[in-house]
Amino acid sequence: MRLLNAISALLLVSAMCAAQPTPVDPIDRFRVMPVPASLKPGSGQMRLGPDFRLAFVGYTDARLSASVGRMVKRLTHRTGIELPLQYSTDPAAAMLVIECKSAGKPIPQFGDDESYTLEVTAKQAKLKANLPVGVLYGLETFLQLIDSDAQGYYLPAVTIDDKPRFPWRGLHIDAGRHFQPVEVIKRNLDAMAMVKLNVFHWHLTEDQGFRIESKKFPKLHEMGSDGLYYTQDQVRDVVQYAADRGIRVVPEFDMPAHTTAWFVGMPELASAQRTYSIERKFGVFDPVMDPTREETYKILREFLKEMTTLFPDAYLHIGGDENTGKDWKANARIQEFMDKRGIKTNAGLQTYFNQRISEILTKLDRKMVGWDEILTPDLPASAVVQSWRGEKALAETARLGHNAILSSPYYLDQLQGAAKLYLADPLAAAGELKPEEAARILGGETCMWGEAISPETIEHRIWPRAAAVAERFWSPRNVRDVDDMYRRLAIIDIQLEEVGLQHNSNSGRMLRRLVESDDTELLKKFANLVNLYSLGARDTLKQDDQQTPLTRFGDSIPAEGTSRREVAVKVGRLLTDPDSREAADELRRMFKGWQKLSAELRPVLDSSPQLRENQVRADELSELAAAGTDAVNYMSAGQAPPPPWLGTRIAITDRAARGKTLVYFPWLHSVRVLIAAANDAPKYKDATDSEWAMHLALLCEQYEIHERWHW
Repeated sequence: MRLLNAISALLLVSAMCAAQPTPVDPIDRFRVMPVPASLKPGSGQMRLGPDFRLAFVGYTDARLSASVGRMVKRLTHRTGIELPLQYSTDPAAAMLVIECKSAGKPIPQFGDDESYTLEVTAKQAKLKANLPVGVLYGLETFLQLIDSDAQGYYLPAVTIDDKPRFPWRGLHIDAGRHFQPVEVIKRNLDAMAMVKLNVFHWHLTEDQGFRIESKKFPKLHEMGSDGLYYTQDQVRDVVQYAADRGIRVVPEFDMPAHTTAWFVGMPELASAQRTYSIERKFGVFDPVMDPTREETYKILREFLKEMTTLFPDAYLHIGGDENTGKDWKANARIQEFMDKRGIKTNAGLQTYFNQRISEILTKLDRKMVGWDEILTPDLPASAVVQSWRGEKALAETARLGHNAILSSPYYLDQLQGAAKLYLADPLAAAGELKPEEAARILGGETCMWGEAISPETIEHRIWPRAAAVAERFWSPRNVRDVDDMYRRLAIIDIQLEEVGLQHNSNSGRMLRRLVESDDTELLKKFANLVNLYSLGARDTLKQDDQQTPLTRFGDSIPAEGTSRREVAVKVGRLLTDPDSREAADELRRMFKGWQKLSAELRPVLDSSPQLRENQVRADELSELAAAGTDAVNYMSAGQAPPPPWLGTRIAITDRAARGKTLVYFPWLHSVRVLIAAANDAPKYKDATDSEWAMHLALLCEQYEIHERWHW
């Protein structure tokens, strides 16, 4: 063996340059996600059958009854067992006993006790919680524990004592750039509940659309939305739907920038008096509210007062990001206002604006939330800062005395793999914080920005990766086993369909539409070998706008396939033991399959104008397979390739790394390292394991840098 397995995993299998510790509990035979705070396996199994009955002890209400009804329905569909919703007045005769101590508030509140315990024996399961929300979470865990064998379905005996690590665990959905219908929002709320996310951050206003009905200022939604907005009745329905699932709804009305759509109907709010229209392109634009006019605050006071009647949560998000300040600088009256008050910078003027808005929200019994840009020395102490600038900025916010939540490592539109999202941590940079400062880090939100999503694609952009982030927010910090996370993520991926999520079905439907056939097997194989470029990379390839159809091959595929990890594992096996015939043959079979797929794809890709652009990638797949096969053969034979070989093969990988279509090969760096290692292996024939390991580490660093923006 030339290389220890741990080093191989470090360099190649994880493809993340980070070793993974073991889980906090022995959960390898359990299917729960997020991992509970404490899980102790017991002895035996509780078998499920048609005699399944439930009993309530203590407090109960319509919300709890409805949640139990949803749970039993999912249980019935999953097992195929006829399980009518039956209650027992005798807890001893029930298979599931639910004990809730008190009612709590009718709408979830920040800081609610979300803990629960679940004990399963061979005879009975007992779920206990202080508040209804704990019961809701416990029911999700109960469902996730279900397993099967030759005798049927069962729950393993186990004792779980569970509570979240962070109180703020959110999903942000941008409905401003591309409107998302209510049914899409509700499906995602159901999915959030499954993985114990408890904050739905609803981004409702943008340059591209004002998405909520205002009865006080109807021109806002009538002229700024293209008719695509949520009525107030729909908002109330969504808020209640979320509350019934233990989820708070925090609305965002972005101001003073990202406000073009506001000005279409009410240009008097703007700093520059011109004709405004809904922005169709994406980016950072100059229109900004006028913070110097009292009329601005009068309008915003009435608007925000109206919104608080729809959103009962104590927190309201004002955005506050990406203000260019150009319209302020160009306005002589605004500059005069700044001079009179000694305001020297645009940041200072925005601080003045934030203070005025904070005063309004305080009188409305609301706390202000905003992005990093609101953090200035004079920011009101009660304001919560949501960081898109990363863990260090988050820690600095906490050090300065503000509560904070983290988002930037969890941007789903960047299309990073679940492992990358999973290993990011809100407390990663909190090492130098005092305990009281670290306590100000409330948690985080994973964000689905709206530039490149439609109602048809949003769900396979969010899920199942958001479940990995949900585990980071809920589970103990030392639960970081990436392999086990992927094992359980594959299970939750299927279970998410139980609540109607369409992340898998929509992807399949889009592929069928592209080929106008049910036979999409070749496209599915190809889809697993490529990833869609992130939003930033996509912008360099094709300037999409709000009206661009999001129907191309790259739009249809899941955010993450399995090929990155599978290729890394197979390459790692050979580099671990270059003399392994089994590892070499495994790679040869894989590369032969790629060449076969490349040839079979040609008529499929040529048959559709939308697919034809991907032919270049299919051709590159064959070239990379040939180069990989050569590398395996040289390494297995212990032969050095001729001098020009390395340069010509690396050139093939360099061409494949260039952006030409919406998709790229996520495993490309593994093939690069294989090629380079095959070239160098004869030189290290008599080297020690550590010397070979160090050389492989250098190769990984050298060739990974070409793809750093993909990660």
